[in-house]
Amino acid sequence: MIAAVLSGFILAIFAPWLPRLRRLAHKAAWIIALLPLAQVIYFAGFIAPVTNGEVFTFTYAWVPSLNINLSFYVDGLSLVFALLISGIGALVVIYGGEYLSGHPQLGRFYASLLMFMASMLGVVLADNLITLFVFWELTSLSSYLLIGFDHERAAARAAALQALLVTGAGGLALLAGFILLGNAGGSLELSSLLSRGEAIRTHSLYLPILLLVLAGAFTKSAQVPFHFWLPSAMEAPTPVSAYLHSATMVKAGIYLLARLSPILGNTEAWNYLVTLAGAVTMLIGAALALAQTDLKRILAYSTVSALGTLTLLIGLDTTQAVKAAMVFLVVHSLYKGALFLVAGAVDHETGTRNVEALGGLRRKMPIITAAALLAALSMAGLPPLFGFISKELLYEAKLQAPNAAWLITGAGVVANALMVALAGIVGLRPFFGQPTETPKAPHQAPFALWLGPTLLAMMGLIIGLFPDTIARPLVAAAVSAVRAEPTEIKLALWHGLNPILALGIITVASGVGVYFVRHLLRRYLARRVEMVTPWGPTRLYGLGLDGLNLLARAQTRLLQSGYLRFYLMIIIATTIGLVVYTLASNGQLNGVVRQPGEARFYEMVVAMLILIAAVVVTRAQSRLAAVAALGVVGYGVAMIFIFFSAPDLAMTQFTIETLTVVLFVLVLYKLPRFAQYSGLSHRMRDALVAVVAGGVMTVLILIVTAVPSPSRLTSYFAENSLLLAKGRNVVNVILVDFRGLDTFGEITVLAVAAIGVYALLKLRLEKDGN
Repeated sequence: MIAAVLSGFILAIFAPWLPRLRRLAHKAAWIIALLPLAQVIYFAGFIAPVTNGEVFTFTYAWVPSLNINLSFYVDGLSLVFALLISGIGALVVIYGGEYLSGHPQLGRFYASLLMFMASMLGVVLADNLITLFVFWELTSLSSYLLIGFDHERAAARAAALQALLVTGAGGLALLAGFILLGNAGGSLELSSLLSRGEAIRTHSLYLPILLLVLAGAFTKSAQVPFHFWLPSAMEAPTPVSAYLHSATMVKAGIYLLARLSPILGNTEAWNYLVTLAGAVTMLIGAALALAQTDLKRILAYSTVSALGTLTLLIGLDTTQAVKAAMVFLVVHSLYKGALFLVAGAVDHETGTRNVEALGGLRRKMPIITAAALLAALSMAGLPPLFGFISKELLYEAKLQAPNAAWLITGAGVVANALMVALAGIVGLRPFFGQPTETPKAPHQAPFALWLGPTLLAMMGLIIGLFPDTIARPLVAAAVSAVRAEPTEIKLALWHGLNPILALGIITVASGVGVYFVRHLLRRYLARRVEMVTPWGPTRLYGLGLDGLNLLARAQTRLLQSGYLRFYLMIIIATTIGLVVYTLASNGQLNGVVRQPGEARFYEMVVAMLILIAAVVVTRAQSRLAAVAALGVVGYGVAMIFIFFSAPDLAMTQFTIETLTVVLFVLVLYKLPRFAQYSGLSHRMRDALVAVVAGGVMTVLILIVTAVPSPSRLTSYFAENSLLLAKGRNVVNVILVDFRGLDTFGEITVLAVAAIGVYALLKLRLEKDGN
């Protein structure tokens, strides 16, 4: 299992080189697609046992001391998502290779896409909450790279940053929720928490946990008012939009809600919060989609509406609602993935995505037209497509809602009618009617561009005709996982003449009517959107980002003046203030202070040399004299180390001091002539800071050494340095082994700083300052 999940990261390392190999350049996409295809085959092997009620857990120790494992959990719910992620991922890789053919950064596209794919598999298969969170954040990071793929465009960079900030902020809330959930449930493993739902729902931390988890799920799945980042993310190349916004990233929040519903669901807070958020998002997303003319933005807003529908169904928390949600999840992934890929093919072959500038493409692009038509019919919920079955289930679930059933059903009819109209706009309008003049002469798309949408659209038809092919193996298993009980599922095209069928007919008729008056409605909605925009979430996000930048600039001006002396004074003053406050608040300033009268003669001599050398440094009139005096200070400290039986520290001090003196002497010739840059008042200020800092540190040492406390660390390191770390030098063992992570962190900080310095040195500003 770990190989199946992490193999995407490994292949991402090598993927950028494949397009550069002359013999493999044109086959790179097909070669890379073999990985997700292999993953489909691997995960398909779980279908039979999972259908029979089995679940699989795979645990690999990661940080055992913190109870964090790299553990994975396969049941019906995670299996459905894993198959969608890897299956659609394979098609998108092939499509992306052709769509971006000749792009100089095609290798980077493959690497980012594989990273994202592996991250999504980690999210839906993780059993440990911390593991899930790590993969969750990796999806945000890799999607940032994908959305900002055309990084030379300001709009792409802004959209990527917006998606990262919104989903990243939600991710932080989610981490806090996971930690509280682990404390309340007594475990970080989902497989354990699933059986402790009742205890967690009655726990005092339940409401904070719920709110934090919902914040993470709602931001990821673009629920109102966090929905604005998704349409903005359409700045990404179309293959990215198709993958992230049909089956993967935006569905991560839906997965999380479904996965945690046995733990956090079945309460009034869950029902009201999740259902209300879903209903509002469903209606607003559909209405905003109708106001658009760009194919991708229409599909993006309709995705927002679909995500609202899924959230609403999970919030209803009934078996029928979960059944409808799982079916709609698959239906939406198929038709929305197909329509996004169709939009990309149309844009690729005509040079425009404006539906008002497109028409009559069916003769030039017959295969793409067929795929678009099938996908649009499924989106509209017409028989015999799989979308029809899904729509019937949606109405059945809403009519059986525990509260406000008719209100929820009415909202569903309105949203679905708008979806019918949108299906006509994206699936019929560009391909039928009179041909229009387009920036590029339209022609049939290459094989790799029509393969993906055609396969996805055909699956919508085949499953619609033979719904039992997925009813028990996938849908029933997923519903059983969410409801935490075995559930039988039967799917059929025909349920007889009943109120549900009547609602479907009303929906289609209303949608057709909306389609024919779409121009009027679009102008009306566009005016309303224009009126609301100044107070909308997009504007609030902009104000928040501006405020953040303002705060960053203010603290930069205050704390990062560019003068080293001010940095030192701030650090020293902060340290002094914290130390004095701590000592005073603990009453230790009135405690025992060691009397400094035990020094031997030669120790006093060395101390006096250090003091005299320090004074000489400050009074020296040449750099060479200052460096020499500074060297006396360093060597004096090394002598003190020797007096107190620390020869290893003394050797280190001698080495560093010698190296420092040599480096100082070498650079002396490069420095400007020696001069006094500070006046008497500044020198007095610096002297005061230095004396106070030295005095505080002296008092601190005297307090600490006056009351020696037994230390467990001393004996521990003495006993275990050789035993555990195979080293006889305790100091070295502490630095390299026992606190090796700290040392690694320090090295990482230095490396990051070096990269920053290198970037600044390489920066070439334009003459106008841009």
